[in-house]
Amino acid sequence: MKKQDYTFSFEVYDSIDELEEHDAWLLSEARQVTQHAYAPYSHFQVGAIARLDNGEIVAGSNQENASFPVGLCAERVLLASAASLFPKVPIETIAISYHNENGESNHPISPCGMCRQSLLEYESRVNHPIRVILGGLEGKVYIIDKAAMLLPLSFTAEDLSSPA
Repeated sequence: MKKQDYTFSFEVYDSIDELEEHDAWLLSEARQVTQHAYAPYSHFQVGAIARLDNGEIVAGSNQENASFPVGLCAERVLLASAASLFPKVPIETIAISYHNENGESNHPISPCGMCRQSLLEYESRVNHPIRVILGGLEGKVYIIDKAAMLLPLSFTAEDLSSPA
């Protein structure tokens, strides 16, 4: 048996005030986008905003449904919009924030597994890493260099390929 370790580094900031202006703007906008979420069941509003390689800005918010689990996460709403409006244009940076109506919104949270897989697929599709900014409505902020780091041992299109 051989033991393998997986580690990755990310930046931790005490607040949005420590971020560079363009990153602070994105996170501030993601915080605002949480207001567009439709979350009458979970009361957990998520907003995501991305700056694309062509300078365009695309936003998404979670959209729940009484027929659970038919809802959509903010990240996947954003990715679908970006792919539809600007096919094959890489996302430079995505900022994700949330407002928990039943508790605090004061620390970074990470995308769910389905969204991690979707972010990874988008990175692969356009052959470009997506920088990820995570933060609540206040508190610490994380910056991760590429979304693929959030999904070690990931399942990719290469796994579907026929052997050479």
